[in-house]
Amino acid sequence: MQTNSAKSHDLIADIGGTNARFALIGAGHRIFAEQTLACVNFPDLADAITAYLRTLDGLRPTRAAVAVATPITGDQIRFTNSDWSFSTEATRQKLGLERLLILNDFTALALALPLLGPNERRPVGGGTAVAEAPIGLIGPGTGLGVSGLVWSGHHWIPLETEGGHVTFSPVNEREWVIGQILQRRFGHVSPERLLSGPGLVNLYSALAELEGWPAENLGPADITDRALTGTCRHCTETLELFCGALGTAAGNLALTLGARGGVYIGGGIAPRLGDFLDRSAFRTRFEAKGRFGDYLAAIPTWVITAANPALRGAAAALA
Repeated sequence: MQTNSAKSHDLIADIGGTNARFALIGAGHRIFAEQTLACVNFPDLADAITAYLRTLDGLRPTRAAVAVATPITGDQIRFTNSDWSFSTEATRQKLGLERLLILNDFTALALALPLLGPNERRPVGGGTAVAEAPIGLIGPGTGLGVSGLVWSGHHWIPLETEGGHVTFSPVNEREWVIGQILQRRFGHVSPERLLSGPGLVNLYSALAELEGWPAENLGPADITDRALTGTCRHCTETLELFCGALGTAAGNLALTLGARGGVYIGGGIAPRLGDFLDRSAFRTRFEAKGRFGDYLAAIPTWVITAANPALRGAAAALA
């Protein structure tokens, strides 16, 4: 039996706005000891890592790769959708690590895409991926992540983008009005203001204002559950709007990257939707780009169904 030692295992993590997912890399690049902690229970990354390591019989890895849901622009990391912030170097020293690699969470997820098996993604329309063509990645969760992969001739290069914060693109009068309602609230309206957990709540309340019905105090999970079970017409309308806008955003990404290698849908929301997404306007809106409709019709789209795939990407980045 393999024994735990500080030199034989590396730490990997995927930190979103809500959850912090941790694991270790063992012999043969095997990922094990996965655990999810709620970010709200810890003041910062170092405390969350320390709490995780306490569950591992005193194991102290010397290297770590941490994927974070925020831009990486220097030593100081400040999260977009949580109160966490930290200094990479100070955290490395506090944890006694020889190396601490910080990368964007969707950069890590992009690195995991070539590692997914056929049973870890679900197709939603389209044709056949073109080998070595660019690949797109978009994913609504606590925020909206956007990334992709470009083939170098020898290996895949991940893109570190903040495409979730471009300007929202409404395609019909209803979406224009919803966009105006959200503009009054937020100023700039990005796709993340609609295509995320908080975005579902924004859509629901904006729809209530537009149509004149009283909005309940619902969270993202409430809206999704009621829509999927068909117990609330307004929640169903909200989720249909969400899927259509996601299709438009994914189509925009496909055209921007020339992603004939396909577009993957990640994040925590899409895998829950099942065939609701298939029946929605998602794929129609993905292809609805005028003269480039045929171009997009040939591009496959997949929902990522693998559990915690960004951990694999973090492991690949560390390797």
